Amino acid sequence: MPKRNDLLWLLLLPVLAQASSTYRCGSALVSKDAPTSEVQHKCGGPVSRDFLGYKEVTDAYGFRNEVNVEEWIYGPRNGMYHFLRFEGGRLTDIRSKRGG
Repeated sequence: MPKRNDLLWLLLLPVLAQASSTYRCGSALVSKDAPTSEVQHKCGGPVSRDFLGYKEVTDAYGFRNEVNVEEWIYGPRNGMYHFLRFEGGRLTDIRSKRGG
């Protein structure tokens, strides 16, 4: 018979997965794969916008392309900084870190 804590973690997994796939800007919400224009429209300009370089990607047809990689930083908001990574103009990763 599973322990009570194990059941709690199983119930929380979908909530934890969802938390890293969206970013709340005031009353707006942006999700992974959102274009940079949508994020800028909903969240405004970041406090920092860094070009990280290029990344080689392969599309569904097997063609290789290079895309820009950028990191936008928002915050601090309630002591948290939010790091949004864009590849090819699309939001691919959302991370948060407490400022210090």
